[in-house]
Amino acid sequence: MLSRKGLVPDDYLLTRLAEDVQQPKFKGKARKARFVAKNGTCNVAHTNIREQGRFLLDVFTTLVDLKWLHTLIIFTMSFLCSWLLFAMVWWLIAFAHGDLDQKGDDFVPCVTDIHSFSSAFLFSIEVQVTIGFGGRMVTEECLSAIVVLIIQNIVGLLINAIMLGCIFMKTAQANRRAETLIFSKHAVISIRNNRLCFMIRLGDLRKSMIISATVRMQVVRRSTTPEGEVVPLDQIDIHMDNPVGTNGIFLVAPLIICHIINKDSPLYELSPADLQKNDIEVIVVLEGVVETTGITTQARTSYLSDEILWGQRFVPTITEEEGTYAVDYSKFGNAIRVPTPSCSAKKLDEDGGIARFKLHEHSTPRPSVRRRQLSLRIKRQSTISPLA
Repeated sequence: MLSRKGLVPDDYLLTRLAEDVQQPKFKGKARKARFVAKNGTCNVAHTNIREQGRFLLDVFTTLVDLKWLHTLIIFTMSFLCSWLLFAMVWWLIAFAHGDLDQKGDDFVPCVTDIHSFSSAFLFSIEVQVTIGFGGRMVTEECLSAIVVLIIQNIVGLLINAIMLGCIFMKTAQANRRAETLIFSKHAVISIRNNRLCFMIRLGDLRKSMIISATVRMQVVRRSTTPEGEVVPLDQIDIHMDNPVGTNGIFLVAPLIICHIINKDSPLYELSPADLQKNDIEVIVVLEGVVETTGITTQARTSYLSDEILWGQRFVPTITEEEGTYAVDYSKFGNAIRVPTPSCSAKKLDEDGGIARFKLHEHSTPRPSVRRRQLSLRIKRQSTISPLA
């Protein structure tokens, strides 16, 4: 497992290991509650569930979802209770047949060498875990003993199948693979291919691939319908720019996932100022099949308004070195400032689009250029002779 200090830089987050990410504290205005945390956990508390018995209808899933401590306690108690239960049955059979009393050599007991409850308990363990020490065994004297032997074997197999399957599923859960799927800590908005785009970066630290990986994005915000109904968590899908035409990606190296802010985008009318005023949350979901195990995994993260950087883009992380593509994860979340319109995409389209913005940018010198021109003008004026 990667260390958070050293191997894991601070400019990106592990989807599962970052459970103790310290959230910045704001004075005055309270911070908006997240629908999905940065580590992928859903910030939803289920309360007032009256029909608790529904969880017992799916016992296996309930056991897998429990904490490890509770699972181990149930695992231990299931075997102990079954051993004690059948030990009581074996003791009752021996007591009813008279095996506990001292008899002659011609007496044939139902189970040999059972003289107390302790010996019955040991015999119960030997039967259920299919081990035998050679001292205790069932004879042909009692039909009930043969029936109980068959029942205990079947019950023991069922307990083994359920509990061992539960332990296996907990150790092989797909969210463990998601610990090495990483997202950039911040999202950016800038010009890409002559369009205003919302972008994030994701990557995979393992060499084993995620097969059929797909990425989905949603905007979660508070909205009001024309009828006046208030929807506190309105989930709106946003589409991503993919030349293949689908959301499928080939996640071998870190990729920049891009969403074009057009008329169909929920971010179309948001300017940098509106983005900070509105409480919106962009949820990113990565799904795929683990190549080594064939189990479907999912990694999630989210970006609040203050985690979306306007006018910046990610720096390249891939370089070619001696015929091999090298990925520098220290630059995974680094972004640089680039010229970007400080208005919404809707306002930009109304003013003539990106071409008008670039024309205005080239015609208007930058502040540094203007200062340089002014200093040259002052220097020229100072060199002019008074007689001239």
